[in-house]
This record gives sequence, structure tokens and C-alpha cells, in this order.
Amino acid sequence: LFTFCNLQSRLFITSCLPFSTYDVAVVGGGIVGLATARELILRHPSLSFILLEKEKELAVHQSGHNSGVIHSGIYYTPGSLKARLCVRGATLAYEYCEKKGLPYKRCGKLIVAVEQEEIPRLKALYERGLKNNVRDLSIVDAKGIREREPLTGCYFEEAGGTVVTEYEVNDISMVKESSAGSTEGMKYPLAIRDKKGNEVRSRYVLTCGGLYSDRLSQISGCSREPRIVPFRGDYLVLKPEKHYLVKGNIYPVPDPRFPFLGVHFTPRMDGSVWLGPNAVLAFKREGYKVYDFNARDFVDALSFRGLQKLVLRNITYGIGEMYRGINIGAQVKILQKYIPELSLNDVLRGPAGVRAQALDQDGNLVDDFVFDGGVGDVGSRVLHVRNAPSPAATSSLAIAEMIADEVESRFSL
Repeated sequence: LFTFCNLQSRLFITSCLPFSTYDVAVVGGGIVGLATARELILRHPSLSFILLEKEKELAVHQSGHNSGVIHSGIYYTPGSLKARLCVRGATLAYEYCEKKGLPYKRCGKLIVAVEQEEIPRLKALYERGLKNNVRDLSIVDAKGIREREPLTGCYFEEAGGTVVTEYEVNDISMVKESSAGSTEGMKYPLAIRDKKGNEVRSRYVLTCGGLYSDRLSQISGCSREPRIVPFRGDYLVLKPEKHYLVKGNIYPVPDPRFPFLGVHFTPRMDGSVWLGPNAVLAFKREGYKVYDFNARDFVDALSFRGLQKLVLRNITYGIGEMYRGINIGAQVKILQKYIPELSLNDVLRGPAGVRAQALDQDGNLVDDFVFDGGVGDVGSRVLHVRNAPSPAATSSLAIAEMIADEVESRFSL
């Protein structure tokens, strides 16, 4: 499904800088940054754009480690931005796949109430889905569940521009005075520099930094709040001979007492089936392994009052998540509520992803989109996408439309 996006037609991808001045520089080569760059180029073909990505390849982190599901929008509050963007984004995603001949599966999503107390919440989800205009929505009984699950108990290639990889931005500031007789500094007043000393100049900057969105904001003189705290999600995978156990997406009824959704079953386009994930604090912002560690990221997270408050409110839940991350048997026990036939011998450890969770000072998960700019010479020319929460991959084309509207409004393009 949608795991990453790319820009290819009339596109120049390089680790060198072919030009030095552009109308708009987009920082961040994940699915949101690329989709937005594409949308802006399609709207303003006469302007010059550059996209700067610190890795050798595009969509390496959150975009390349997501579940691959195109979500329906059933979970989100009716009328909210997340609900509207998800429903529209899913429609745009399917249309794009059809237009480009990209393979996908419409295997549906089965949300299962495994406890009596979950039934009222399931019915409330159904009503929410109707209000959100989710298509082909229905409530089924045990017989209907067995009929669907017998064993249950960016890619974008239309826009032109320049992508520069291996360009890790560490400074955004006003250019120094131009040489005598030159007007370049007045026309392209912002300098975006990397750790190697390279420099790109532009009129405006848009950042879609994901796991580093707070730090990108800070280096341009804008606020660092909300803070990004990384949470790692570890998946199990079904052994190939057990793929028959799952036919479509199987999801839990969310528990409002806990901050994350919980485990689910996800069939992938390659035929594999992912189970999970859990949600534990990552000790490195790009740490996909249990023992990955970065001192700055670790201290940054633990010293933040917002995380401290979140942990204290959810201490039992957090300990359980860590235990299930270490003990596969404990994770399988949760999964058996949905597929009783599943056993410990049917699963292997699978991939992991890291979620850029935005938190405020009071320890609340920031659950909607946050844009941030600033004042002064630099801040007034920079727009930061501070939070693009899940399901950003599903919603990416719709999110791109919204961000492009914001860019046009702020910068009068």
C-alpha cells in the first residue's frame, strides 16, 4: 500500500547542489514533505522548489516503517480535521493507485469487541463512522465475523523539482550581506545550511521534519513546543504457513483509558501478516532496535515534564507494554483474544517503527495538526509542520492540499 512517496518525472535527485537559489525549500523527504512539495509544484509550476533530505534515500523513517494500511477514518471525532483529512485522503489514495496502476488490497477492517464492556464503545464507533461518511460500514454478529475471518474469536511521480539527499539541515538564518551590486540576498534572503557547510538560499522554507520537527523549529528561532517524544512499536509476524489465519485487517475497540490503540492484525501487500505493535519509549529518535541509544535523545525525553506526567498517569500500562515487548508469549496472549488458534510457535519477531509523538507540557498527546511560524526576518518566512499525526500516510494527499493552502496564505504565493 502507501509506504513512501517519490517524485520522479522531470525530477533531479542528487546528493550535490546543482543550483543554490530557490523560491521554496522543503525540509524533510518523508511522505508528508514529498506530497506537499508535489502539490505546491503542481499549483505553481513557474516557481522553483528544492527538497532537502538528510538520509541517502527518501522516506526512510516513519514513512518507510508504517503499517501500510489505508485507513477509513472511523476512529476520529466527527467533524475533526483528522476525520475529514483521513476520509478524503483515503479516497485520493485509491484514486491515485487506480490512475497509476499501483497494486492495493481492499481487504476491509474488522473491529472486534472481545469483552462485554467493549460493545457500547463498538456501537459508538459505528455511529462515529457514519457521521464521518465512512463507506461500506456495518455491524456484524458472531456469524458475520466468522464469515469474514473464520478463525477469529507515495508513490508520486508527476511533479518537477530538485531533491537533495544527505543534506542534514542544522541552521536556518538570514543570508549575510550580498556582494556589491548583487541583489541575490534580497531576493533569496534565507540560508539553509547543513553540517558539511553547504548552503541553499530560498525565499521561503517549509519543514516537515517528523521526528525532528521540534528541533527544526528551534533552530529557526521558533518555539520548541510541542515536544517530540519517540515511541517504538515492535511487530511480530506470522510464519508463512500460518498466513491463512488472517484474511483482512483485524483491529481492537480502542480503550479511552490508554493513550495508544493496541495490537492489530495487518496483512501486507507482499503476503506477510504483521501482528502488533506495542508502544514503548524509544531511547533514540531513529532507534528501531531495543538497544539503540542516543544520549541526547534519551536525556531530552526523560527531562521533559510532559513525558514525566504521561508516564505517571499510565505507569501500569507502560510497564505492561515493555513486558510484552520483551516477552513474546505475553504479546501472543493478547492476540489470542482475537485469533484463539494462534500459538507462540506461529510467530516470529518482526520489524519496528518509531512514532514521532507530540506532547504538550501537561503530558497530553497532541492529537491534531500543528503549524508553527514565527516573527521577525526568519520566522515570518518559515512554516513548520509540527505535528502530522497518524494516519498521515493515508491522509498524505489531503494533508498536502491543506499545507499548500497554508503556505499560499502565509507567504502570498
